[in-house]
This record gives sequence, C-alpha cells and structure tokens, in this order.
Amino acid sequence: MLSTNEFKKGSKVEIDNEPYEIISYEHIKPGKGQAFVRVKLKNLKTLNVVEKTFKSGVKIPKADVEEKPMQYLYQDEHGYHFMDNSNYEEYVIPKDVIEEEAKFLQENKDVFVLLYKNLPIGISLPNFVELKVIETEPGFKGDTAATGTKPAVLETNATIQVPFFIKEGDIIRIDTRTGEYVERVNK
Repeated sequence: MLSTNEFKKGSKVEIDNEPYEIISYEHIKPGKGQAFVRVKLKNLKTLNVVEKTFKSGVKIPKADVEEKPMQYLYQDEHGYHFMDNSNYEEYVIPKDVIEEEAKFLQENKDVFVLLYKNLPIGISLPNFVELKVIETEPGFKGDTAATGTKPAVLETNATIQVPFFIKEGDIIRIDTRTGEYVERVNK
C-alpha cells in the first residue's frame, strides 16, 4: 500500500483494478477542513489521463507493475515482438499501445517492458538513443546550429527536426522523452 504522503512522480498505483502512473500531485491544505491530495494519473493500459482527489493519509494499493529488460525483435501485423532476456519467452505489444515510443525502437536493442499481472502494457525506453539519419535536405555553406532546423528521417522512419549542418549518414543522439535532437555523435 502507498500512502498519499508517499506519492512520487512515476509511482504506480492500482485504482478500480486498473494500473495507473502518477504524473503529478499536489498536497492542498485548505483554510478549514481536512488536507487532500490532487493527483494526475495516467492509465497504463488505455493511456488516458485522469485527475483524482484523495484525502490526506489515505492508502492506495501499489500496482503489480514490473519493468523487465527485454530485447526488441521485430514488428508485424500483430504488433511489436519482444524477448525476455532471462527465459527467452516472447511477448507481443499491440501497435496502438506503444505508438509514440515505437518511433525510437531499434531491432535487437534492449528496452524495459512494463508487465501488469504478467501481461505487457507498455515499454520504457532509455532516455537517449543514437540513430542514423537516412534522409534529409542538404545543408548550405554557412549554416550553423543557431540558424534553424530542418526535418530528418531516421533509420526507424521517425521524422524529427535537426540543425541545418546535419547530413545523411550522420548518427545523432535523441532524447526519447521529448523526441528532440540532442547532438551529433559522429564528426
């Protein structure tokens, strides 16, 4: 059980037999009456965000969510296939569940798969990934990082904005939390 006093961003709780992740919370002490906690929660199955209010000190069950390291294998019409590194068991996650994260998935790379009661409900990517630029407009002489950005298609078919000096074949580091360019890795 998790008390409202122990809430942290990223904590996993179970409400009405559904797993939720705490996105944000705010302890409120009104002038009169009991203190309460206003919480924004993301349903880990449906990805819907809801706001709930709990009396201060209330205990909520922790969700049975486990992060397991797994290797991303491939994608097909059923979804994304992952292999458990410890017992070689294969899990399939439907395409719509990890649509955003899938833009940065690389075959044969390890990620953390979120399991709720032993069923896959999502993935947790590393904060940064390095991907190759496969298509972008050529830069022009005199372009610098401060002058603007252009679209670039990465090896995973994701399109992000990069500085003008980035060219095809460059390997760049991307922040998976924001989907933004961080730096060029090869010079």
